[in-house]
Amino acid sequence: MKKVLILAYDFPPYVSVGGLRPSYWYENFKEMGLFPIVITRNWNPIHGNALDYIQPSKTKEIEIEETGKGILIKTPYKATLSNRLTLKGKKDPISNLLKKTSTGWNEIGQWFLPIGTKYELYKAAKNYLKENKVDVILATGDPYILFKYASKLSKKFNIPWVADYRDLWSNDITMNYKPIQKKVAQVLEKKYIKNVTFVSTVSEVLERIIQLRFPNKKIITIANGYNESYFKNISKLVAKNDALTISLAGSLYNWHPYRVFLESIDEYISLKKKNLKIVFYGINKNEEIKDIVENSVNLKEVVQIYPKLPYEQVLDALSKANLFLLFNAHSNIGVGTKIYDYIALNRKVLFCFEENTQSSVFGKNFNEEITSHFKNNLIIDLLTNTNSGIIVKNGIHLHQVLDILLNEFETKGYIDSNIKNIENYSRKIQTEKLVNFINEIYLY
Repeated sequence: MKKVLILAYDFPPYVSVGGLRPSYWYENFKEMGLFPIVITRNWNPIHGNALDYIQPSKTKEIEIEETGKGILIKTPYKATLSNRLTLKGKKDPISNLLKKTSTGWNEIGQWFLPIGTKYELYKAAKNYLKENKVDVILATGDPYILFKYASKLSKKFNIPWVADYRDLWSNDITMNYKPIQKKVAQVLEKKYIKNVTFVSTVSEVLERIIQLRFPNKKIITIANGYNESYFKNISKLVAKNDALTISLAGSLYNWHPYRVFLESIDEYISLKKKNLKIVFYGINKNEEIKDIVENSVNLKEVVQIYPKLPYEQVLDALSKANLFLLFNAHSNIGVGTKIYDYIALNRKVLFCFEENTQSSVFGKNFNEEITSHFKNNLIIDLLTNTNSGIIVKNGIHLHQVLDILLNEFETKGYIDSNIKNIENYSRKIQTEKLVNFINEIYLY
């Protein structure tokens, strides 16, 4: 059985989308013929919010867990000066200057010096490889510093390595407004991807973008998908509520039309006096959403906000919704993770909005010259192919859609869902595809 050393920064018990992919590998690789050794951070998520990312580990020692599924090596995390000031709630000018200096020192210095918050993973991996033989190194990013570590370990121990891009590196849309950082990232990416055996990524569009950057490298798409083991029972439940319940889990971004959505809901309730409930789980814009809600008598009655929950708990909470909410990023780059969970839960998805309602430049397709041959929005294609989506054009159209849905809800007490063709989007099928490529790695 081939042994795979996996470098993964995000990993349970820390709650993040980035941790789902390597967690599934650890849980299932062995059944598929690969033995996983995961090197990650020792997480101590005690806050239930963004502070979990900077919370120090409980111990300063490396913890090693050996189970029937593989080996899990958890490295200690020591808070930086910036972390410590943030955890103490320091926001004065001097503290802010110190936080920026500390963050810059670690984020920039990690590429050139043996420092940084992820360096413990490299040390643990190097020490493990000195005493143990593995066949492949698999690094998932971001953080892309793990690609540097995997590249160095590959050279030092003569082991092939695989780069798993969950997003873009130097081609990321945020880099368009950071020309110096973009140039540096391009240099670093070219340097460390040079000796990669193959690259995996999460969508066909990302595959094409990375392929154009590295035309001589093998690039494959391994979609995120849903974890089928979590959905055996809850996907069959019919959600019954007193009010039509629409739920969303995960991060909101500036280019998401959440303000337009909430304004439209506010107007609809004023006009129709209907019984609605909008529920947000683990969003990152709590204060902004609360401000919008507090300034509206109608929204105060219908919007509920809950903190981050562990993955299984949030799925259980989502299963109680009648509908799911998904915002359009207006970027034909990829498909986020949450849509697969929504579909697997067998609920209709309100996709808001097909029209670009945002004036922000983030609402544009940043890679139009690359993605133009993909005729439609990838998410709309997925929702259409699985019969799982209701494509809402704009705020006015949302009112019309809600009329139809509320009529069904008031008549039946639930919303029908006839979702189909979801099997190919399971993590099992996608992971088996990755395993096959890893098993064939010595043929390249």
